[in-house]
Amino acid sequence: MNDLIKISRLEIYAYHGVFPEENKLGQKFLVSLKLYMDLSKAAKNDDLTLSLDYGEVCGKVSDFVKGNRFDLIETLAYGITELLLDEYELLTSVETTVEKPWAPVGLPLDTVSVTVKRMRHTAYIAVGSNMGDKENYINTAIQSIDHTRGCKVKKISSLIATKPYGVLDQPDFLNGALSVSTYLEPFELLKLLQKLEQDAQRVRERRWGPRTLDLDIILFDDLVITDDDLCVPHIDMQNREFVLKPLAEIAPYSVHPLFRKTISQMYSELKGAEQ
Repeated sequence: MNDLIKISRLEIYAYHGVFPEENKLGQKFLVSLKLYMDLSKAAKNDDLTLSLDYGEVCGKVSDFVKGNRFDLIETLAYGITELLLDEYELLTSVETTVEKPWAPVGLPLDTVSVTVKRMRHTAYIAVGSNMGDKENYINTAIQSIDHTRGCKVKKISSLIATKPYGVLDQPDFLNGALSVSTYLEPFELLKLLQKLEQDAQRVRERRWGPRTLDLDIILFDDLVITDDDLCVPHIDMQNREFVLKPLAEIAPYSVHPLFRKTISQMYSELKGAEQ
């Protein structure tokens, strides 16, 4: 359980709303924050550098609210949340509530509010290519992920040459894996990876066919997702050395949420079955 810093009802005068008078005259907004992180080191050492300067946080939030104009307080709340996760790596999650006491609804009310929450996740992604400059395709994709807002590449495996899987009449692959810290949700991350594949001119002519770039979400925290567009953990990963070997290098003790086995165990079992 993470520790918590709470900032309650920071008052900011700004210009957000769908009506012209809201953008012209402005109004009061109240911002409340729940900032989750590990405070044990800060507490034990009595050291502000190991915690958050909540005065600084309030200043950054105030500047953001005053410096932007949005129609929806939903957009405002998401913007604040992502700003803080981008600025402070110590944060594991942020919950933001934006209240609009003077909301123009034509009826008496206390306040209208929106609450959003974002948290950091750990995603493991398999990378592969068997067309053109394979290593360049992979490295370019990794750099793009690392430079995407909300994503930070933490570990990168070695790249290994592997035989094709499923369809054998094609060139050998170059495969690897990476761990990513991200506050994107699974389908947001999937959309990003699909865009990077498109940027690499990947063409899906046949299943398991040759490709310039292949990016697959293997694990996402301990979630289990079964959808037409996304299955996590990745289907059949337990039988794929080109997935397990790189993954065992960077995350040997990560646990498959269904099999309840570590990646290292799964890789050892696969190698044993092949002998």
